[in-house]
Amino acid sequence: MISEHTGIMSTETRTIPAVEEPTLSPQELRRRELSLFLRDRRERISPEQVGLPIGNRRRTPGLRREEVAQLSGVGVTWYTWLEQGRDIQVSDSVIDAISRTLQLTAHERSHLYVLSGSQAPPVERECSAVSPQLRILLDQLEPFPAVVQNARYDLLAYNRTYNRLVGNLDEIAPEDRNALLLAFTKPCWREVLLDWESGVSRMVAQYRAAMAEHLDDSVWKCLVKRLRNASPEFTELWQRHEITAPENCTKRFLHRDVGLMKFSYTNLWTGPRSETRMLAYIPIDDETTERLHKLYEMVRG
Repeated sequence: MISEHTGIMSTETRTIPAVEEPTLSPQELRRRELSLFLRDRRERISPEQVGLPIGNRRRTPGLRREEVAQLSGVGVTWYTWLEQGRDIQVSDSVIDAISRTLQLTAHERSHLYVLSGSQAPPVERECSAVSPQLRILLDQLEPFPAVVQNARYDLLAYNRTYNRLVGNLDEIAPEDRNALLLAFTKPCWREVLLDWESGVSRMVAQYRAAMAEHLDDSVWKCLVKRLRNASPEFTELWQRHEITAPENCTKRFLHRDVGLMKFSYTNLWTGPRSETRMLAYIPIDDETTERLHKLYEMVRG
């Protein structure tokens, strides 16, 4: 077409229809996220972290697919399909093996379970160790503070008095409710625990002793790594290689609302071979008993 004003040939503007991306089903979206997540975490792990030589011709960042498969005890083709987001069935044991190889944290491992379509994420399975009967017992112990924790110092359940004694655990994400992590990274915990230095020293020694049975567990190793990155004090204690077993002791708390309280606490194991235990705190003097009742009245509102 020639313009009457300019005499210059012009072309008509045509609208090119947009190419719409195919709509993915929820299952397809989940498998795509699984693919991206596995690849990202695989590329974050260096060969040295899993005891493999670096080599001179390594072009792939992190680990190769075949290395993850070999370390996890699964077939290379099967793992490749998994990382490609194909529709295949994944067992809990395989997810656990891959999680250990990729050194996933507890939160990352739970995320992997969800993406793989598992109905039983590890965190839910571990929290199920706190039975309804045990939760009822926690409540019945009030006004005495009580908490259920495992050998890794994860705080699995607690009653209202314990929650008010140490702060407000409900405001902390479940994956961060760990006594070691809180003691070394939360200033409010250091303020409440009067015998902080001796207390954390004992906790680190107990953790190292318990970790002897979990040396290949990435969750335990990731917690140590997180603590070492966050606290030089933890690193110093960890490098001493001291070990000790859990024991019944006394503990002093300085609560900002009711003052100094002194308790003796008892470890009550939930089973003959269980690493989960309940700690019940009992006042050791009349003054603490009186202040504990004041704290309980605050809890009850």
